[in-house]
Amino acid sequence: MSDPNHPQDPNAATAPEPAPTAGLGAPEGAAAPAETPAAAKADLVKRFLALLIDVFIAGVLSRLFSLVGLVWLGGIVAGLYMLFRDGFDLDFMDHRSLGKRLMRLRPLCDDGSPVTLRVSARRNWTLSVSSLALILVLIPILGWLFIPLVWIAGLVLALIEAYLTYSDPEGRRWGDRFAGTRVVETDA
Repeated sequence: MSDPNHPQDPNAATAPEPAPTAGLGAPEGAAAPAETPAAAKADLVKRFLALLIDVFIAGVLSRLFSLVGLVWLGGIVAGLYMLFRDGFDLDFMDHRSLGKRLMRLRPLCDDGSPVTLRVSARRNWTLSVSSLALILVLIPILGWLFIPLVWIAGLVLALIEAYLTYSDPEGRRWGDRFAGTRVVETDA
């Protein structure tokens, strides 16, 4: 008589039990990441507050340089912070901006991996256009003429991004779609 708990052949190996899955919708036997990219749409108020915090930080960075007479450099540093803010691999940031960290949000790539500097630039260029326009200050006359146009373009892009964040079922703005990212809520 055969016992269902023991194989017929004593030398045959038994198949290992599948590992329990922590994520929703994960295939059987697959371990899910700590923060699943298929999570629900992140709270819009939290996202807006995170953006305000990041804009404040960029403003402080810009002001620090303007205090020593380097207004154009302050604008560039502020723009670079806004561009790369989600990709810094620093302990106190953990691949997300300081605003997102304080609001307990995390941008993730569609495969669940953390955002890198390159992905952050792809994701945030639409919100950095106005800040980076200050580079045009370095180009006499012609560059100065284009600054208002770049600021207007930056404002239009920001409004489009705000609308898409609000209207998209997953809260994905154009930058998220372009970079293959989404923002999720976290416990820490």
